[in-house]
Amino acid sequence: MSDESNHTGGCRCGAVRFEASAEPHHVSYCHCTDCRRATGAPVAAYVGFMADEVAIRGNGLARFDNGTVTRSFCGVCGSPIAYTDARIGDRIYFMLGAMDQPALYRPTHHAYVRSQLPFVHMPDGLPRHARTSVPRPDGTDA
Repeated sequence: MSDESNHTGGCRCGAVRFEASAEPHHVSYCHCTDCRRATGAPVAAYVGFMADEVAIRGNGLARFDNGTVTRSFCGVCGSPIAYTDARIGDRIYFMLGAMDQPALYRPTHHAYVRSQLPFVHMPDGLPRHARTSVPRPDGTDA
C-alpha cells in the first residue's frame, strides 16, 4: 500500500492533523443514511486503523455522539475527520478525503448497499454487503 510516513491527514484549515503508524485494516465505501448525513455526500469512503496506532494533534477536534457512534470533525472549519463505534472496539475510521494522499487507499468493498441511492452507480466489481462490512464482536451486522 504505502510506507508508514504516508498515513497522514487532517482538516481543511490545519487545526486537526492525524498520523497512523501502521497499515490500515479496512478501506471501504459506506452507503448508509447516517454516513450520508454526516458527510453531506451520496457515499462515504473510510480508511480504518487500530486506535492505538493513531496520533491526533491540534486543538480543533470536536465530536458528536449518536448512540454507539462518535463522529469527529474540525470545530474550526467543519471538515469531517473520523468515526468510532463502541461496538467494534478500538478502531478508528478516517474519512478517505481527509487523508493527505487519498489515492493510496483503494476501497475493497461496499457497506450498507441496501441504503445506496438509486442514482449512484459504482460498477467496480467490489463485494457488496447489504449491511455492515465490519463484523461486530457480538455477531450482529447492524
